Amino acid sequence: MSEKSLLNEMQQVQLAIELIELNARLQVLESETDLSRGRLIRLYKEVRGMSPPKGMLPFSTDWFTTWLPNIHASLFYGIYLRLTEAQGCERMEGFIKAYRLYMELADTDGEEPVLGLTRAWTLVRFFESGLFELSACTSCNGKFVNHAHTPSQNYVCGICQPPSRAGKTRKRRTAENTSAEAVKEHLG
Repeated sequence: MSEKSLLNEMQQVQLAIELIELNARLQVLESETDLSRGRLIRLYKEVRGMSPPKGMLPFSTDWFTTWLPNIHASLFYGIYLRLTEAQGCERMEGFIKAYRLYMELADTDGEEPVLGLTRAWTLVRFFESGLFELSACTSCNGKFVNHAHTPSQNYVCGICQPPSRAGKTRKRRTAENTSAEAVKEHLG
C-alpha cells in the first residue's frame, strides 16, 4: 500500500470515528467515507460499544420547515455556510465543526438535540440538491431554511412570529428563548 493511500485510509477512518462519536447513522458513514460496510460496522461497535441503529434515514423536507426544527436547522446551516464559504473549510470538515458548534449553542442539558447529526447531514444534502434555499425574514433580517422557489418577499420567521401554541412549557420556553437568541446572533 502506498504512503498516499495509507494516509487517505487513515483520514477516512478518522472521519468515520468523528461522525460515529456524533451519532452518525451507518448510511451517513457509507455516503461520506470510502470504507466498506463491514469495516464501518466494526468501527461503530468499537467506538460506541454497540451495533449501529437500523432503519431508514429521514427524507421529508417538511420537518425542517416546522417551527422549532426550522430555527435549529437555520442556525446550523448558517454556521455551516460561514465555515465552508467564508472560512474555506472543506465540506465534511465544515459539517463536523458546524455541528459541534451548533451542539454547544443549542446546549440541551443532556437531552436529544432538536437537530440530530443525521438530520443536519440530510439538511445539507437537501441544500446541495436544490430542495432548500435561505429566505430572509422581513422583520429581523435573519436567514432561515425554506423550500426552494417559495415566494419569500413577505417571509417572517418563527422567532419573530411563533405559532400560537409554541413553547408552552417553562423548560421548553427557556431552551427555545436561548436558542432563538443564538440564532438571531448568528444569522443576523
